Amino acid sequence: MEPKIVIPTWVGPTVSTWRSDPFGSDAGQRVQVEFYVNENTFKERLKLFFIKNQRSSLRIRVFNFCLKLLTCLLYIIRVVTDNPAQGPNANHGAGQQTSSGNSKCVDCQWNGSVQDREINWELIFWVDRKIPVWAIQVIVAIISFLETMLLMYLSYKGNIWEQIFQVSFLLEMINTVPFIITIFWPSIRGIFIPVFLNCWLAKCALENMINDVHRAIQRTNSAMFNQVLILICTLLCLVFTGTCGIQHLERAGKNLSLFNSFYFCIVTFSTVGFGDVTPRIWPSQLLVVIMICVALVVLPLQFEELMYLWMERQKSGGNYSRHRAQTEKHVVLCVSALKIDLLMDFLNEFYAHPRLQDYYVVILCPSEMDLQVRRVLQIPLWSQRVIYLQGSVLKDQDLLRAKMDDAEACFILSSRNEVDRMAADHQTILRAWAVKDFAPNCPLYVQILKPENKFHVKFADHVVCEEEFKYAMLALNCVCPATSTLVTLLVHTSRGREGQQSPEQWQRMYGCCSGNEVYHIRVCDSKFFGEYNGKSFTYASFHAHKKYGVCLIGIKREENKSILLNPGPRHIMAATDTCYYINITKEENSAFIFNQEERKGRPAGGLYDGPSQLPVHSIIASMGTVAMDLQNTSPPDPSGIKLVPPTVNGTGGRRPSIAPVQEIADSSSILPCDLLSDQSEDDSVFIDEKGHSSTEYVKGYPPNSPYIGSSPTLCHLSAEKAPFCCLRLDQGCRHNSFEDAKAYGFKNKLIIVSAETAGNGLYNFIVPLRAYYRPRKELNPIVLLLDNPPDNHFLEAICCFPMVYYMAGTIDNLDSLLQCGIIYADNLVVVDKESTMSAEEDYMADAKTIVNVQTMFRLFPSLSIITELTHPSNMRFMQFRAKDCYSLALSKLEKKRVLNAVDPGSHPQKERDKGSNLAFMFRLPFAAGRVFSISMLDTLLYQSFVKDYMILIARLLLGLDTTPGSGYLCAMKVKEEDLWISTYGRLFQKLCSSSAEIPIGIYRTESHIFSTSESQVSVSVDDCEDTKDRGDEPRGNEQSDHPLLRKKSMQWARRLSKKSVRWQGVNRDSSKDHAQRIAQQRLNLYRRSEREELSELVRNRMRHLGLPTSGYEDLTNLTASDVMNRVNLGYLQDEQNDHQNTLSYVLINPSPDTRLELNDIVYLIRSDPLAHVPEEPPLHSSSLKERRESSTDAREDTQL
Repeated sequence: MEPKIVIPTWVGPTVSTWRSDPFGSDAGQRVQVEFYVNENTFKERLKLFFIKNQRSSLRIRVFNFCLKLLTCLLYIIRVVTDNPAQGPNANHGAGQQTSSGNSKCVDCQWNGSVQDREINWELIFWVDRKIPVWAIQVIVAIISFLETMLLMYLSYKGNIWEQIFQVSFLLEMINTVPFIITIFWPSIRGIFIPVFLNCWLAKCALENMINDVHRAIQRTNSAMFNQVLILICTLLCLVFTGTCGIQHLERAGKNLSLFNSFYFCIVTFSTVGFGDVTPRIWPSQLLVVIMICVALVVLPLQFEELMYLWMERQKSGGNYSRHRAQTEKHVVLCVSALKIDLLMDFLNEFYAHPRLQDYYVVILCPSEMDLQVRRVLQIPLWSQRVIYLQGSVLKDQDLLRAKMDDAEACFILSSRNEVDRMAADHQTILRAWAVKDFAPNCPLYVQILKPENKFHVKFADHVVCEEEFKYAMLALNCVCPATSTLVTLLVHTSRGREGQQSPEQWQRMYGCCSGNEVYHIRVCDSKFFGEYNGKSFTYASFHAHKKYGVCLIGIKREENKSILLNPGPRHIMAATDTCYYINITKEENSAFIFNQEERKGRPAGGLYDGPSQLPVHSIIASMGTVAMDLQNTSPPDPSGIKLVPPTVNGTGGRRPSIAPVQEIADSSSILPCDLLSDQSEDDSVFIDEKGHSSTEYVKGYPPNSPYIGSSPTLCHLSAEKAPFCCLRLDQGCRHNSFEDAKAYGFKNKLIIVSAETAGNGLYNFIVPLRAYYRPRKELNPIVLLLDNPPDNHFLEAICCFPMVYYMAGTIDNLDSLLQCGIIYADNLVVVDKESTMSAEEDYMADAKTIVNVQTMFRLFPSLSIITELTHPSNMRFMQFRAKDCYSLALSKLEKKRVLNAVDPGSHPQKERDKGSNLAFMFRLPFAAGRVFSISMLDTLLYQSFVKDYMILIARLLLGLDTTPGSGYLCAMKVKEEDLWISTYGRLFQKLCSSSAEIPIGIYRTESHIFSTSESQVSVSVDDCEDTKDRGDEPRGNEQSDHPLLRKKSMQWARRLSKKSVRWQGVNRDSSKDHAQRIAQQRLNLYRRSEREELSELVRNRMRHLGLPTSGYEDLTNLTASDVMNRVNLGYLQDEQNDHQNTLSYVLINPSPDTRLELNDIVYLIRSDPLAHVPEEPPLHSSSLKERRESSTDAREDTQL
């Protein structure tokens, strides 16, 4: 018996098999087996053609829809050609025997009510149907009948009665079978058949046709369209059915025309009911009742479904049409949760640029829009330009709704309020991957939280890592005060008109300088820098600032894509170089005004000649036009011009004059850098107080990076890695027995960082403070006060840095603060903790941090505290004093700015004039740089869309990146012996000519003394004009402007250090009456008592911990230098006097004629000391004695 060939039953293409012989050998005969996707039967093929195949089914449904419309049209033609007055059709027998009495009833008129006459039912059951109309209707009926039976056969599933009693099948039988019968029974061809009911069959065919269309084009978001279509078709069918039914029944009554019946239906369904046209016989009246009942049942259901879909669509946000995406420009903002603060920051910063006014913002968010966001987006200013879509970035369908592939850019922001920031980063990474997969050509702007996750999104065009920027900025705040405020003002868009209506001089200066931003232009296209082609960078920077008021800070060669900050005087400007400068506005939006001397010496051709002439529309731009007075600044004669300083101490001796800035670098004119000339800075040994060698310092790159993607930075390192046990500050080990900061004998003040965990971002706090360009003798010990002990991975990364320690503890524990050496610290940095970032009430996330900082401020008044907050609006509670009228007046100013920023429609002209969305910029903690929020840097990512270089420049300023040849940010203090320089412009020349440093701003501290009435009205917005007119009120700036009062703050500090506890009871204002003096004395005594109580508490805890109390000093024992340090940072206000307000603020790129004041801190960009130094072999180690001597000399020069 031969074995059978086994044919597999799976579905597949045509394949070949082989027949085997009985013994299993290959017989060589080839058998071709054909497999079908569908069963090869006639029924299945018909089902495929009529039902399953979308395209063929669509054609059949279109044909069926046309047939139904044709039957309705034939019915209308029959009604129009019908004349009930001629009697029934002669073709039927009953009509031939019509009595004369009935004919008279047809012709009679209605003279009474309908009860006075009998209904002629013959006119209802028989109509006059013309032969051509009848023939066409019969053909259509046969086709429809056959199609219906075929579809019934193909869709049969075992229950025949379920198919018979379907409404559509019954309507088909009613409208087709009578016409087929009339073929074989001619006498009943005039019988009435309700063909107008085919409109409902046409409605079903239309719905099925639309569904097939959506299936064919694979459109899934068509529910709203389908529901609207169903509602419209239902209304039309109701009206058409009622019109035709009433018209036919009224043939036996008033004989209404088709138009009158249509009019009656519209008036009835619209509930108007004029009553001029009404049915007169009861059958038509019954039909009206039935139609109204049907409408009351069907239409509300349809409207309910429509409203539900509409509300769901409003929640999801609808779609952004492809036509709009191709004709308009839009960007997509992807967030996990949209808060009002985040939305307003993005919109205000994005639309601050003139060329972005025509852009649309499409927001793609998985959560539903909250009430605050909905209210803001209903403002006309935003409703026309912002589109909210509810959806997920991980769904291609939602990305298609947002037209991501046509977007100009996609901003992906992280949810920084999440407790698990790592999980938030993982979501951001997946969103970035999804967008890159869907739209590879769409530029990506990604915000990431943790630095270790940055390499996952390195494919993005621009990436901002929050923890990198945050810790680097907080670190620079310790050595360059208010660096956070400086960078925040640089990266936000402003027009420099904030505070110009204020009577306070510091607000006008601070607001004007806050409008400075970073711009770029090519040298060959620039009026600012074009004339310095072939000159040194330092020469171009100084003269551009002197002539135009712009500050040139960086350059980029055409062949080199790296930006160099202050490349130094050896860099020669080329025509193809790109210049980066700080100014109120970019050069294209500046108008140049020459004075008379300059006009006489220039040709009449205008400012620009040839192709480089600026067009008129670029001079007058919406950003605002800056008029610059061009002075006669021809290059000075080096041999003829000397700047002579004033005499010193009444003698005839003079300091050397300021040398001119050389056009070409001269090596002899540049002072050597201490980092390179002093051997003690390269290889040195740290000697403790007992003369023992403890640590050897070298310069090199950190061997262990805590995460992938960190930029290598040359740093001060220990020659040998410290054991992990030696990094614990409060515990001794076998290597040393130190258990507190006092035992280490640090010569410099400590920097304490309070954080929850030792994250990888904390590494970026240490690197800028240990960078190679920091002099070794100025290195401050760093103590990490951590809630949770660090892991070995983090300790491995920091053990190579000198004087870096950690300790487990919290800032709300006084014992932890004392053990970590807070009384020996100069700066305390309080980092926002992840566990407190989320709260039931959003703005309460900072409550614990604020209260703890307030406690430390009261316990340790000489400590400079830098605090990070989750919400910038909470900075008004930093060092809160309820009775400080000046702060209350500033709060009133901030509230007005917030109102205008959130609802610009209320004051559109005022908002346009101000041009800034930083409502908190005049808050004293922000202006002084004592508070920071990472949300302030959101504008850095937004500005990168217009200025793609902003992230790189910010990283260079903060020391996150170290490009060879690029300078770094540092600061210098203006001392009493430097006041002979007089102005900022002369200081610019002094720095450029001597050390090739570029100043970019000033950190200024002023002491203002206000009476209660003055402080209440000094910055009142409502009484601004009245305050201007009062010329007899004293102002703090008038004191600083007078040359005899410049040393006022220093003299006050010296007097303070010499006075005893009774100094607060001394009367300092002889104009006050006796009662006020008594009240002030009582207040001072109360405060003194509180101060002593707090001091005693601290001393008791120190004794309990076994710590020496000699290092703790309260307010009465502060030295003059300590007091001045506190004054510079804006402290010592609450302890001394509510009427004594110390103001600290940042002036970015002030004008050259700005006068320098004592204790001004100047921000500098110092050139890279290793940029032009030839490589030399490493120096051999000198003797230990020589190293000790050099290290000892360095310690003696250190100033606390």
